Amino acid sequence: MAYRGQKVQKVMVQPINLIFRCLQNRTRVSIWLYGRTTMRIEGVVIGFDEFMNLVLDSAEEVYRKKQTRRPIGRIMLRGDNITLIQQMDKPATG
Repeated sequence: MAYRGQKVQKVMVQPINLIFRCLQNRTRVSIWLYGRTTMRIEGVVIGFDEFMNLVLDSAEEVYRKKQTRRPIGRIMLRGDNITLIQQMDKPATG
């Protein structure tokens, strides 16, 4: 919002900062995979690096069409396979 002649500058938030915030808050995230539109991975981010490789704990495969979930535990996802990272509503407990 600008006030009479004043410019308001928007600050861009780096994606790595958002991932770090999810790591700190132990937020559950949903990961959309490249080329896999019917399946998503949900879990808690417990680590990442500069290539956006993620380590997820309590991970589950979520199949959208069948409405099923398959627990897979702790996994590492390569950053090349990640299309989108979406924060879930509730923070994880534990």
